[in-house]
Amino acid sequence: MRDALWRAWWTPQPGALPALMLPLAVLFGIAGAARRAGFRAGWLRAVDVGVPVIVVGNLIVGGAGKTPTVIAIVQWLLRQGRQPGVISRGHGRAGAAVQAVAADSPAAEVGDEPLVIRRRTGVPTVVGRDRVAAAQALLARHPAVDVIVSDDGLQHRRLARRVEVVVFDARGAGNGALLPSGPLREPMSVLAARPSPIVLYNAPKPSTPAPGFIGRRTLAGVVRLGPWREGAAFELQALQALRGRRVHAAAGIAEPQRFFAMLEAAGLAIEPHALPDHARFTTLPWPADATDAVITEKDAVKIAPAPHGPTAVWVAGLDFEPEAAFFTELAHRLSA
Repeated sequence: MRDALWRAWWTPQPGALPALMLPLAVLFGIAGAARRAGFRAGWLRAVDVGVPVIVVGNLIVGGAGKTPTVIAIVQWLLRQGRQPGVISRGHGRAGAAVQAVAADSPAAEVGDEPLVIRRRTGVPTVVGRDRVAAAQALLARHPAVDVIVSDDGLQHRRLARRVEVVVFDARGAGNGALLPSGPLREPMSVLAARPSPIVLYNAPKPSTPAPGFIGRRTLAGVVRLGPWREGAAFELQALQALRGRRVHAAAGIAEPQRFFAMLEAAGLAIEPHALPDHARFTTLPWPADATDAVITEKDAVKIAPAPHGPTAVWVAGLDFEPEAAFFTELAHRLSA
């Protein structure tokens, strides 16, 4: 039933199953609207942590490209001379307490996405279900931080924010219905609220009627798992060297087919292994006699760098670059 409902979410015309869930969706919508009204009216208070906060989130369930957007924003802030820090819930980790993320932290303790962000950017990163507590802990440990980027937390309104960035991928808003009739956590109408979020499309073109900016995702290259753990850079030449070989590709991300399509577009002949988002990789999905396997950074943080028999495990880097106008608008919102 879960799989059938998921398929129905991403079908433009709602079917019988989403219609059966409509009463629950109405109750979900009422609860969300009441909470948003409470913050607007001042009955519920948002906490200002003392520095500007940029919240990167989405309206849909599942990933739409938040983590690569956070990385792109953090790298842009660093180029502007700012000293950013990152907070995140750390989805899939054991526990909910506030915890600092180190480059060698176990993914099971801090979450795979925060660990990728920490390794890619090098900026202070803290995880915690309570985003306010996470932000306060980040600033206590790193008082020089002058802007915080929140990975997810769009609906965590207790954390006051200067800017909201809402990310959509090529799936857009699906059937346009609220949970559990559809994939939306909040109605699309929240995009027209004041101040309105910045909409960013992790897709070749807009996938909803909402005006926004486009980002381009590309393969940065690959590097062997062991050297990647030590900080080695991605190499396009190494990626090109995999052409003409039978390569297994595994991905435990929200849209694994998109990763596979990028590898195929780079000229690789792959045997795909699509896994659930945040898959733990307790067992390796490719055959024991596989010669080459390519994985994402999000998956690489969960695999030990020890030798894996005859298999050369390659980590693929995915770069995401929003168009220049996005950063112009972001700079304007930050200075407002």
